[in-house]
Amino acid sequence: MKSNGASVWFSEEDLPLGSLMIREIDKGLRNSRVGIVLVTPALLKSINDEGVAEKELAVLLSTRRVIPVLHGVGFNDLNDVSPMLASHAGLSTSESSLDVVAAKVAAAAAALAD
Repeated sequence: MKSNGASVWFSEEDLPLGSLMIREIDKGLRNSRVGIVLVTPALLKSINDEGVAEKELAVLLSTRRVIPVLHGVGFNDLNDVSPMLASHAGLSTSESSLDVVAAKVAAAAAALAD
């Protein structure tokens, strides 16, 4: 994403040590132009278990600024867990390389700046 000119906030890299995780994630979501949901088997489990990922997803879905990127799962798997997320146009790493996915997401985020 960064190599495509997009600024990126990623909780695993950008959370200050000792900070309240949920508060920093909330701030990151509030300041983001678009949210990328990397849909993996672990994410689907977290949504089912109503963990932090489920809460982040609820916020993103309310903004209509979410792009699902499927990795290791299919759209049917996602639809079984989150029909609302599955209803958003997204990308799959089984159909496009990571470079192509990143370029398309960066372009979509840049278009939202206009």
